[in-house]
Amino acid sequence: MTIQEGDKLPEVTLHHMTEKGPTPITPSELFSGKKSVLFAVPGAFTPGCSMQHLPGFINNSQEILGKGVDQIVCLSVNDAFVMDAWGKDKGAGSKILMVGDGNGDFTEATGLAMDGSGFGLGNRSLRYSMIIDDNSITKLNLESNPGEIAESSAEKILEQL
Repeated sequence: MTIQEGDKLPEVTLHHMTEKGPTPITPSELFSGKKSVLFAVPGAFTPGCSMQHLPGFINNSQEILGKGVDQIVCLSVNDAFVMDAWGKDKGAGSKILMVGDGNGDFTEATGLAMDGSGFGLGNRSLRYSMIIDDNSITKLNLESNPGEIAESSAEKILEQL
């Protein structure tokens, strides 16, 4: 079943890169007591994700944070090494926290997984964005076509904040 607005996020282990290397972090550690924007992509370094989705959030990060958002998080079914390298390659810097769902546990638990095996991608995340308030989803924007970036865009999030 797909997670819905009003639901709390599932408690699984994700990973992000720190000066100590890949570091585990849970959704409650990431989102409790904060207003956050989370966007998920099918894959780091893929064309739509790299040319439009992530850059849209990087370019609009100051405006998003200026609307009372504490953090912007990018998630993909990739490991923390890949997410870190992708963030560095695209200039995410401290604007976007790059988080890996390497095993797809979060993606599966939210019901937001897709089968990308027809494209050689295996199991991946659908493309979506969320507004999260204190670990609960207040807005969920799910793309009907993971190849498109409209409903889950930074511009759409800005309209909703």
